[in-house]
Amino acid sequence: MVSNPGCEPAVPRRTALKLPLALTGAAALAGAPRAAAAEGRARWSVEQANAWYRAQPRLLGVNYIPASAVNQLEMFQPATYDPQRIDIELGMAHRLGFNAVRVFLHDLLWTQDRRGFLRRLLQFTTIAARYAIKPLFVFFDSCWDPHPKAGPQHAPVPGVHNSGWVQSPGADRLGDPGYRAVLKDYVTGVLTQFRGDARILGWDLWNEPDNPADVYRAVERPDKIRLVEDLLPQVFDWARAVDPVQPLTSAVWQGAWADPARRSAIASIQLDQSDVVSFHSYADPVAFEGRIAELAPLQRPILCTEYLARTLGSSVEGVLPVAVRHGVGAFNWGLVAGKTQTYLPWDSWDHPNPTPAQWFSDLLQPDGRPYRDSEVKTLRGVTPLLRAK
Repeated sequence: MVSNPGCEPAVPRRTALKLPLALTGAAALAGAPRAAAAEGRARWSVEQANAWYRAQPRLLGVNYIPASAVNQLEMFQPATYDPQRIDIELGMAHRLGFNAVRVFLHDLLWTQDRRGFLRRLLQFTTIAARYAIKPLFVFFDSCWDPHPKAGPQHAPVPGVHNSGWVQSPGADRLGDPGYRAVLKDYVTGVLTQFRGDARILGWDLWNEPDNPADVYRAVERPDKIRLVEDLLPQVFDWARAVDPVQPLTSAVWQGAWADPARRSAIASIQLDQSDVVSFHSYADPVAFEGRIAELAPLQRPILCTEYLARTLGSSVEGVLPVAVRHGVGAFNWGLVAGKTQTYLPWDSWDHPNPTPAQWFSDLLQPDGRPYRDSEVKTLRGVTPLLRAK
């Protein structure tokens, strides 16, 4: 998630596509035989990436966390994991026309209870599939609190946007050479169980890896960007070694992208390594379209995996039609307003405000009523176009 102050119903017929051995998540978790990848795979070619994209419904997605969770840990830890609420809320997403959800994971979920975590991931994927929704799972995240802790999470700070969100890996572990093996085990362990699960859309390896998390500047590592720059290519290597049938990506979010010479080192890694290109934009429709133009020459499928900041001009009604026109998959930030409080603006960190005049992100009130009927009309209005091939 960009943090400038701190950090459908019917599923369309799919085109036949030859992919490696595919197992359901249930079969993999049960220990069914699996053809292991001897040396992993290379980055997909442009042709492979576009063949995969043609085999999908055109993607209408939302960044998802249940209203009852303040962060990734609270979403999936055994004491607070809530499949009943998830089922209800993904049903709401289905009725709005969504066919994809972007969902954040965390390395501490793996170290805390890997078998239970995998079971909960499998159950989440099964619930999503019931509503013809595919998850795009995110392994790592450089945004917000750099000092995550497993166990009970603190309550949201009143009036503050995303006051409980945590980085993965945390600052204490990011620079620990011994912990690299744990991070590798986490990535390859999750991917090994789900590498052939056709119900999963893809793998977003690192969210905004070069985000400085400015509101936590007093406790951020000064060498974070350098450490992430070193680690990110390894994460791509780890993931490719498992040979998943789903694409790998990591979204660029700042700086210039059109000219390779002007890209940051991390943006270059992201764009050079991703099977499908992804980006974030909380800008108005004109600037959003300009970002698409910067990435189009790469000739790969494009996903915008974060948008929607109403007070900045990034709206469902303005941005989504642009994405549809260019064949770009679009994931707005937030479904049901809840403990993340992302309906509040980024600058609520400096000026807490529990009752903003206009919501920043999120689509639905806690009882499921839409924040704006016009957004629901836009979402449902483009859904038939998203199914058209």
